[in-house]
Amino acid sequence: MHILFIGAGRMAEAIFAGILHKNDRDVKVTVTNLHNKEKLASLKTRYHIETINHWSEGIDEADTLLLACPPSAHDQLLEDLSPRINGQFVITVAAGVDPTFLEARLPNKTPVAWVMPNTAASVGKSMSTYTYGQHVNEAHKEQLQMILNSIGASEQLTEDQIHNLTAVTGSAPAFLYYFTEALQVAAAEYGLSQNQAEKLVQEMVIGSAEMLKTYKDPALLREQVTSPGGATDAGLKALEKNHFQAAIMEAVKATNDHAKAKKN
Repeated sequence: MHILFIGAGRMAEAIFAGILHKNDRDVKVTVTNLHNKEKLASLKTRYHIETINHWSEGIDEADTLLLACPPSAHDQLLEDLSPRINGQFVITVAAGVDPTFLEARLPNKTPVAWVMPNTAASVGKSMSTYTYGQHVNEAHKEQLQMILNSIGASEQLTEDQIHNLTAVTGSAPAFLYYFTEALQVAAAEYGLSQNQAEKLVQEMVIGSAEMLKTYKDPALLREQVTSPGGATDAGLKALEKNHFQAAIMEAVKATNDHAKAKKN
């Protein structure tokens, strides 16, 4: 298997690093990035991969193309790629760029897939969603599963479901980090140093995540922490008063609307 990565940003690096680390199969990785040659040189040294200056130099040798460039770059890229496609499996990890979009811009019967990972791919803990186009076979599915398994867990969904869940699996880590930042600021207000606030809040988040992983039910866990009329109850009521859940719902909607428009 020979994968050509078009784009060498953080997500591309997380994916090919996972592939190289977790697979003893014969997988060759080639990476190109039009705009940052210093980054390419650094990646080549760090991972001992092949790098090229332009995708056109490696497309004929690759059997899989992984498009890791911004959504806004896909129209032009697909137009340029189309005449050179000859049966390669085309995968994108761009928000809003679904198999229908890919198939409309590539030669008839091109096998395509859409993967929406998140940044936890860099530590092998992504919760990725994915879906296929109309022309994939079992070999393509096996190849994609190998890629997905290299960066964490995954779930096959429909195109519409992925569009509607981009915020939940792809962008929500940023919401969680933002919440964590706010807690760190609140902790610092009570005389803690920045390092102390970071340690207290981050370890609390990690521990809570482990509890959720073990016991699965967030409502039950919340109730176990909350005594009626107690301090935690007062804090939750303050969140409710300030429309915490409504704010989350609005953030999800705004993220999904933006992604559907294939904006960066």
